[in-house]
Amino acid sequence: MAVAELSPSFTKTHLHSSQLSSLSTRLANFRRCAFRPLPRARNSLTISCSVAPNQVQAPVAAQNEVPKTKTECFGVFCLTYDLKAEEETKTWKKLINIAVSGAAGMISNHLLFKLASGEVFGPDQPIALKLLGSERSFQALEGVAMELEDSLFPLLREVSISIDPYEVFQDVEWALLIGAKPRGPGMERAGLLDINGQIFAEQGKALNAVASRNVKVIVVGNPCNTNALICLKNAPNIPAKNFHALTRLDENRAKCQLALKAGVFYDKVSNMTIWGNHSTTQVPDFLNARINGFPVKEVIRDQKWLEEEFTEKVQKRGGVLIKKWGRSSAASTSVSIVDAIRSLITPTPEGDWFSSGVYTTGNPYGIAEDIVFSMPCRSKGDGDYEFVKDVIFDDYLLERITRTEAELLAEKRCVAHLIGEGIAFCDLPEDTMLPGEM
Repeated sequence: MAVAELSPSFTKTHLHSSQLSSLSTRLANFRRCAFRPLPRARNSLTISCSVAPNQVQAPVAAQNEVPKTKTECFGVFCLTYDLKAEEETKTWKKLINIAVSGAAGMISNHLLFKLASGEVFGPDQPIALKLLGSERSFQALEGVAMELEDSLFPLLREVSISIDPYEVFQDVEWALLIGAKPRGPGMERAGLLDINGQIFAEQGKALNAVASRNVKVIVVGNPCNTNALICLKNAPNIPAKNFHALTRLDENRAKCQLALKAGVFYDKVSNMTIWGNHSTTQVPDFLNARINGFPVKEVIRDQKWLEEEFTEKVQKRGGVLIKKWGRSSAASTSVSIVDAIRSLITPTPEGDWFSSGVYTTGNPYGIAEDIVFSMPCRSKGDGDYEFVKDVIFDDYLLERITRTEAELLAEKRCVAHLIGEGIAFCDLPEDTMLPGEM
């Protein structure tokens, strides 16, 4: 006889052996899912999921005193299955833990399903998703977890939700920090830096305390360059090289504009670099970029268009999209996060490179050290990267790199109190916020 626990009060449904056989057949492709509360936070919940075998194991009804090795479960998610006999799972890689902050937001709503499907890490890589939200978003997080359950992703072995970063970041190998406070009416950029800086300082401390020592961190929440700097400064036990600010969407937008102008498909555009800050001072580099293997300036001979219209289109693309769409670029941002991860876990094609906002100390370009600055990188596919050395500069490119560098140095002074460098002093040269910050 099998016992199915259908509610927190452990209402039982008794199935005879003939019924159990029928149930086993119907659930052959189902997965075992179980909610369990995480140990520290008041608002926390875990959903563990795995591929089901051909047989159903009957769970044992809960008693008043639950053994420490048994997790509390709710409803139908208490059905358990034997995973040891699964031929499919024997060839899978070791499970990896992925934390996502801002997990109830629109970007995450696109990203989480890409992660769970195997699109990002591959068809043989099981994952655990650890979702960070706030008290205000906790109910929405439960809804996200329910949708992930209903999607029946075989590779998704666990989903946990919490408002405590120290729980969510426990043993994570990847931390995708999307959540950030949007810029409200009348708020100065300096105010946004301080408010979000405090969030990322706390998250940096949590990563430093409980995450894997080789965790890879991608900061998406704006202003992402300086937020990444704050995060890494508060995580001294994690290599600074492991922190990235997302500028891949800017790179993708630049490739698209060059392809449109040249009349080619965008896969013909390579060696595209975004230099500097994820703001309107960013520098899309057409000097080093190539189209069909040729320098862009040999294919597109309109220098005025390259210096003015192309650069402005890339810098302000998000604002144009908001006017057309009525919302910020959540879907394409999630795609760019996937691209950024895959660029680190897949060897970079020979002669090509990608853009990422990374820690500048030791860079070969003469850019000020101790900031997070988007630069050209290559990877061997091991999660690490190296700087590209075979790039060229002209006066136009150097002038604009200097401008975005000055902005990031000014932002750093604004958050000195959050990175252990004394009293903050804000002297931002101008307001260069991106429309998506609003």
